Amino acid sequence: MRRTIRHTTLALAALTLALAGCGNQTDSGKGGDSNHVSSSPTPRKSPPASPTPSPSGGCTTASTLGAADSGRTVCLAVGDTVRVSLDGTAKRPWKPVTASGSVLRAANSGFVLQPGDASAAFKAVADGKTRLESTRPLCATQPGRVSCLGIQEWWVTVVVK
Repeated sequence: MRRTIRHTTLALAALTLALAGCGNQTDSGKGGDSNHVSSSPTPRKSPPASPTPSPSGGCTTASTLGAADSGRTVCLAVGDTVRVSLDGTAKRPWKPVTASGSVLRAANSGFVLQPGDASAAFKAVADGKTRLESTRPLCATQPGRVSCLGIQEWWVTVVVK
């Protein structure tokens, strides 16, 4: 009987310690510069479902994309422009947004006013499919402090018709 109580006590203590490490941390995507580490939004393992068709048979469009749009698929017509605005910080800056292939051409995106932000604009120039991408450090880096080597990814699939 004593052995069962001891095992139960040890199991409860281990469970309590495990749950204590799983706090309710969130990341708004804006990248706080505080001294605590927050978790990244859980990346999607598989692409989202096909875009919602409109009554005319096409798919949904987006002219402006932000951090919350990561993992989405958007559709553009040749000649349309899509703008990307990712809010970062000096300690967790976004890398410049890139587009693979020749479906999109970089356009003037205006000014980036805050250190760590990424701003871009792309004009659809040919039919096809491409991906917009950017990354930033998951944790703020501070000299003399423990940091992580994690990377937060951002991507959007763009279909041009």
